[in-house]
Amino acid sequence: MAKNVNKLLNSQNLTPFQEKVLLTACRIPPGQVKSYKWIAKEVGSPKSFRAVGQALKNNPFPILIPCHRVIKSDYSLGGFALGQRKKKGLLLKEGLTVARGVVIMNKRKE
Repeated sequence: MAKNVNKLLNSQNLTPFQEKVLLTACRIPPGQVKSYKWIAKEVGSPKSFRAVGQALKNNPFPILIPCHRVIKSDYSLGGFALGQRKKKGLLLKEGLTVARGVVIMNKRKE
């Protein structure tokens, strides 16, 4: 999948930072979530979690590149280009529990 995503991203007008963020989001397996802060650390810019959010907001392939698996550090959903309702639905389909806009970490391991 990584090769296919790289090809898709190369066809877009993205900055190197945006590409790193999107490729990092691809590493989050179904049924797991990570925080914007975690992605910021992974791409080498630990204080750039807001920029991470903007990069994910501009994700040209919001289902293929699973930005719905990125949440706030307090486990609240955060934003999603297709809306929070869609984000919640995608996470529910992956087996996570979401109550009142917060991901409940159940038997799945982060």
